[in-house]
Amino acid sequence: MPSSSAAGRRRPDVSPDPGGSGRPLRRGLIGSGRIGTVHAANLAAHPGVDFARVADPVIENARRLQGLYGASATESAEQILDDGGLDGVVVCSPTPTHVDLILAAVERDVAVLCEKPVDLDLDRARACQRAVGGAARPVMIGFNRRFDPSFAAVRQRVGAGEVGRLEQLAITSRDPTPAPEAYIRTSGGIFRDMTIHDFDMARFFLPDIVQVTAHGANLFSQYIRDAGDYDSAVVVLAGAGGEQVTITNSRHSAYGYDQRLEAFGSDGMLNAENFRPTSVRSHSSSGTEQADAYEPFFLERYAAAYRAELEHFLACIREGTAASPGIDDGVAALELAEAAAESAATGRTVAVSTDADAGTTGATETKGQSSGI
Repeated sequence: MPSSSAAGRRRPDVSPDPGGSGRPLRRGLIGSGRIGTVHAANLAAHPGVDFARVADPVIENARRLQGLYGASATESAEQILDDGGLDGVVVCSPTPTHVDLILAAVERDVAVLCEKPVDLDLDRARACQRAVGGAARPVMIGFNRRFDPSFAAVRQRVGAGEVGRLEQLAITSRDPTPAPEAYIRTSGGIFRDMTIHDFDMARFFLPDIVQVTAHGANLFSQYIRDAGDYDSAVVVLAGAGGEQVTITNSRHSAYGYDQRLEAFGSDGMLNAENFRPTSVRSHSSSGTEQADAYEPFFLERYAAAYRAELEHFLACIREGTAASPGIDDGVAALELAEAAAESAATGRTVAVSTDADAGTTGATETKGQSSGI
């Protein structure tokens, strides 16, 4: 791992606009699995990107993307990061590699977009946060749902005061089927793996969360129970102003990928509903308003969000501005996940507060009351 002073060692020729006179930004990709394939397609399709290199220790996967898009394939992430002409890298490798790769990119003054989470270990994530503070290039964490057009529109309209004072936020996130057993055993648990997206969404609307109350349940999956994890969860968050956030998660949904959001305020309510492949409705003697099933999973549901996420990252590189969500957001979401895991295990509400030094939210104590949910 690069030293904690990596963020301080930079080339003297760093400029805010590595794109120069509009040349395509030269980008690399580390990891060519399911999510890496999504990013590869978006990189290759973007007119402002030169998708130059892809790395994966399973070289056959990297070569598959090379065949599709022409990016040079290698087994070594270090070979990509040591490419002096690289403007940015997208990290889609397994979670245990994220911290080392973020630090290595920062050490080389390469902008990095890293898939969530920063790490499963909170101390390690915080150490990474401290090490990259003040990095010359953008460091972005892949909470892509902030860029979903519907969720982003609700956020913008809430911010503009359309619903008055925000009082309640309801987030529903249910996967169509549970992840495989091998994945579950290394995922870090439902709160760090699945709910973490919803924690970031909650903070997108209400950055200051002060309490976490969580209840986990095992309702249908024996192998998830055997792994010491939950297949279902409900979380209640409290904002600094008393605002209420409810998050509902399940690892299965018989009717498709269930992704909804509702923002309720003193003057009204805004909601974002599930997506369907078409808007066609069928009406007959057997039923009315019959529609297509919801999109099958995140690849389809959040396709536009991944494209918008990339667009934001590229703009940050060209303009020399900070990326959002950044490393602080990644750590703050993990801290809420840790608090939720503690609450679910103990049946108590966990208080969190802002750490003035780190600028993030962290668990500070466990309240003595039952969770009550």
